[in-house]
Amino acid sequence: MRAPRPARVTRRPLTGLLAGALAGTLALAGCTSDSPGTPSASGSPTRASASNAGAVAVDDAALDAAESTPVEDRVYPKVGDPSVDALHYDLDLTWEPDSRTLTGVETLVFRATADAEQFQLDLGAPLEVSAVRLDGEEEEYDHVGKDLVVRAPVTGDRRYTLVVEYAGTPKPVAAPTTRTDFSTLGWTITRAGETWTMQEPFGAYSWYAVNDQPSDKALYDFTITAPDPMVGVANGTLESRVKGDDGTTVTRWHLDEPASSYLVTVAIGDYEETRDRSKSGVPVTYWTPRSQPRFVRRLQAATEELDWLEDKLGAYPFSSLGILLVDSESGMETQTMITLGAETYPTSVPVIVHEMSHQWYGDQVTPVDWRDLWMNEGMAMYLQLAWQADNADAPIERFLRQYAAVEPFLRREAGPPADYDPASFARGNVYYSPALMWHELRLQLGDKRFWSGVRAWPRVHLNGNAAYDDITTWWSQRTGRDLSKFFDAWLLGKRSPRRS
Repeated sequence: MRAPRPARVTRRPLTGLLAGALAGTLALAGCTSDSPGTPSASGSPTRASASNAGAVAVDDAALDAAESTPVEDRVYPKVGDPSVDALHYDLDLTWEPDSRTLTGVETLVFRATADAEQFQLDLGAPLEVSAVRLDGEEEEYDHVGKDLVVRAPVTGDRRYTLVVEYAGTPKPVAAPTTRTDFSTLGWTITRAGETWTMQEPFGAYSWYAVNDQPSDKALYDFTITAPDPMVGVANGTLESRVKGDDGTTVTRWHLDEPASSYLVTVAIGDYEETRDRSKSGVPVTYWTPRSQPRFVRRLQAATEELDWLEDKLGAYPFSSLGILLVDSESGMETQTMITLGAETYPTSVPVIVHEMSHQWYGDQVTPVDWRDLWMNEGMAMYLQLAWQADNADAPIERFLRQYAAVEPFLRREAGPPADYDPASFARGNVYYSPALMWHELRLQLGDKRFWSGVRAWPRVHLNGNAAYDDITTWWSQRTGRDLSKFFDAWLLGKRSPRRS
């Protein structure tokens, strides 16, 4: 997610274009699921049904990588359910732009975390459920508000296959923030009938049934059908793209490293695909509106920025990178979405650095819950500033100074970075305060020890989740210093610590 601008900096209007590092247009190896929507001999795609959707077996060993320990979120406890450990979502989605209708057949393989008489997922109220089956049997369910409750008993640590059929016009959900550059999350429809999704800290439930909390990572397959020339873009490897005799285009995407729901994205529009490659050999794909080809050249700076990040953080953790541009005026983005606005917003290139940093801090290692958003944003902000300093051939302190000037105000207004006001999600306090903290730690440890730790941490919790105690204790153990008071002061203190 892009940081809000400091209050003392004049902000120019955005051009209304959004870009994103798809947290899984990362061609990743692993799960061998057979998604629906493969082309038939005639070239027409075969549509999924409840009987053939989601061919992943519950005992598939590849699903072991997605086993999590879901928790109730301390900041937003009404979203997510720790009784469900989602392992694999197979989402077969058909979009009809004229009627603004999304039709979905979802096949979810999940592990029940405890014995229970029923279980629950999050699903937006505008979507009407027509059928629910558990291991092939029709089940009773309640869908009140965003809660989809399946009234079927489950046994702890046993895996199940749930099929949910639904349809309707998805609506975005309100964002828990006081920021002025975004107000809604989830599925968004443009005037032209194109769609895109952004959902940090939640909002995936606006378009599919999901355990919408970051501690529950899962694998994904997508089959997206839309009228030509629209094309569906999602996380993972693009496995096929077929134009049917019925005037539709069907794309199949496969994401086989686990991702939290807030990182999952779908966009449907008239996009062109352009392929590139970084100096280190990482394949990079740009998805840009066909009507705006000029943006491809501007995005191609991402390959050099990725080389810089690999020098700081080690090898890129996934096997490919994707960047998507969509029509939006929002300032909200995750590692699946970043604001570009290159013509009027001069920090677009540093913002792309920020978002790609999240592939290590956010994607590879994800917070257990939203209390530790600072783990993602603080390091991404610091890496962005370090990149700016290197490219301006200037000391990083020059860039930190403006943030240090507003940091005490942000801390007072929105709370400490690791104990912020739930109504003030993603304010500058979770960006600038920990960025300043990381620089203080760098000064204490020296460049060699500091950057060595920054590179090592994502590998410690590879494809997992971590919390405050995990990362702060790890730094103390790695450095041989008791840094608990240092971290507590910067992340939990009501007053801003003095800087060196």
